[in-house]
Amino acid sequence: MKYLTLILIGLLICNNVQGQNNNLCQNRYWTEDEANIVMKEMLTNWDDLDSWKARKEAIRNQIIEGSQIHRMPAINGNFKTIISSSQKMTGYIVENIAIESYPGYFITGNLYRPDIAKGKFAGILSPHGHWVDRRFSEEVQKRCAALARSGAIVFVYDMIGFGESVEIDHDNFPKGLLLQTWNSKRVLEYLLSRKDVDPDRIGITGASGGGTQTFLLTAIDERIKVSAPVCMVSAHMFGGCDCESGMPIHKKTNYQTNNVEIAALAAPRPLLLVSNGHDWTRNTPNVEFPYIKEVYALYNAEHKVVNVHLPSEKHDYGYNKRTAVYNFLATHLTLDMDKIPYNADKGYEEGFVEVLEKRELMVFSERNTKPSSILKTNDEAISRLDEILEKGRYSDN
Repeated sequence: MKYLTLILIGLLICNNVQGQNNNLCQNRYWTEDEANIVMKEMLTNWDDLDSWKARKEAIRNQIIEGSQIHRMPAINGNFKTIISSSQKMTGYIVENIAIESYPGYFITGNLYRPDIAKGKFAGILSPHGHWVDRRFSEEVQKRCAALARSGAIVFVYDMIGFGESVEIDHDNFPKGLLLQTWNSKRVLEYLLSRKDVDPDRIGITGASGGGTQTFLLTAIDERIKVSAPVCMVSAHMFGGCDCESGMPIHKKTNYQTNNVEIAALAAPRPLLLVSNGHDWTRNTPNVEFPYIKEVYALYNAEHKVVNVHLPSEKHDYGYNKRTAVYNFLATHLTLDMDKIPYNADKGYEEGFVEVLEKRELMVFSERNTKPSSILKTNDEAISRLDEILEKGRYSDN
């Protein structure tokens, strides 16, 4: 173990130099070989449930403080909400929705819900990754529609700077990680504010950068009951964008964690890791998953953490990944997958989903214009956010 400690110290010193002596851990911060050694060393940070809980609290506090989300105002439950369109489909309804994140800035997205008039439904957050027009993509529409038809209210929302979130320049927003996580928290609060959402059945799933949002929000908010990050949990890859790792959530003096430990904060809540053989999750069955399963064992909850590894697939949220998530969420959020057509040879059939054009899913259009109060530029969005952080409250409260 002393040998591993010396190696770890050496790795951290080298990466301090490489990282320009700051506390950011970005991109492929370690090599895969280094990360394997680091994960073994991290196991020595705890040896029972009490010591893990202390470690968990340290990790959670660093996410909150490093992202500065603790400086944001308390959420009062009131939402400025815009629903510009509602379309009835086969077994579900899709609405074009925007909710105010902070004064002048709206989170734009779509709400997929069952076409049943009454009842309490599961709520699912669906953040997306760094793909152009991802919220409008066929795979996202199919996923959200299938989950809605099976009994969930699903909110898929734009990543900052993507889709209709055009006021913000994704690559020029230093506090992107803060705002992205804050937006997810606002979406969670919105779902919980709805009378038709069961607060005990809240899930979240996304791929790539959406996977990062999935495990970050799960780590800091216990109201997320089920989590399914796709193609993202890695011991050596910390996220290649500032919105994932551009603020010091992984490291400070005498402290180091990674996304594996952050994902483990879900324990003992149900957690599904979906990985593949082409990207940075290629080692999940042998490196990341065993560590997380050790954490779950402390709670006698090994059966609640699952890894679906698809060695012949690449970095996406394709059919096989979606259907694995369907079954997992159905089990732990009490969804009715019998409402989705199923073929014994082919599996779940998503042909009932009518894939809509982008223009049909947009909140704002010539007929539904943006509020006059909306922020117009990236500088305005940054300035307003900084003002809120400085005051610790909304400027109009």
